[in-house]
Amino acid sequence: MMEVMQAREQCTWQCTIGNLKRWKDGQQLSKETDGIVLSALLINRAENIVEFKWNTQHAFAEVITAMGVTPLPPYIKREPSKDDVKRYQTVYSHYEGAVAAPTAGLHFTTELLASLKQKGIEEDFLTLHVSAGTFQPVKTENALEHIMHHEQVTVNRKSIENLLRPDRFVVAVGTTSMRTIESLFWFGVKLLENPDSAFVILQDDPYREIKLPTTTEALKAVIAYMDRHKISTLTGTTSIFIYPGYKFRICQGLITNFHLPGSTLILLVAAFVGENWKKIYKEALQNDYRFLSYGDSSLLIP
Repeated sequence: MMEVMQAREQCTWQCTIGNLKRWKDGQQLSKETDGIVLSALLINRAENIVEFKWNTQHAFAEVITAMGVTPLPPYIKREPSKDDVKRYQTVYSHYEGAVAAPTAGLHFTTELLASLKQKGIEEDFLTLHVSAGTFQPVKTENALEHIMHHEQVTVNRKSIENLLRPDRFVVAVGTTSMRTIESLFWFGVKLLENPDSAFVILQDDPYREIKLPTTTEALKAVIAYMDRHKISTLTGTTSIFIYPGYKFRICQGLITNFHLPGSTLILLVAAFVGENWKKIYKEALQNDYRFLSYGDSSLLIP
């Protein structure tokens, strides 16, 4: 993802396209902003593959920043404003490539992070490139038939070593962080089965009926994998699907916003806190808590 965002002059993407039928075969769309001319050509209609070209040496990330606007979620029924450039972004953002902000992180300021550090609460950072699948509601009658999109994750060795500390109490800031952290355990499980396994976690991987290692054994297998490959940063993909019945292997707390029914996110919350999720959401509804991206937050500890 990060490499493609730095492409020069042209690149190819699989896109979400509105009004696809109106885009005729062979029709080149173009837009000009500040001397940059960006053109788009649909080269595979069945798979929504689009070829982008532009007339400068700017990186693709710079081009779409100049051309586009802040990609607010579809449930925010207004046009993006200049304030959204800062408001819909975490203070600790670093890499480009996600289609949405990890909204639990929007509640943190540099001052708050400094205050937590003074209180002895340590922080670790990881990357999950939020995909369009985060907005995909559960439409199947049986939630287990829902198809999860895969997302790219990146974790450094120091963070994994910190997860191995016996005194650690892990609070994930956001469902994206939680999904990444839990995916590390399942990668360790795969490595103990096959040391050459790739870091690709499928949505059903946590539900196979196999004898599982301890969390320590799984994370040590990940560290050993990094040692063998002489890498300090681990990159892979995850489609992990966390729903009631899932047993959490690493995370002990969760900071997250309030989510709508029919979403995979509320299934994750229900999996984490059990039947208490109903009490939590009743409290939120009775007291007019704000839901979703620009809404209120919660600290959940089972």
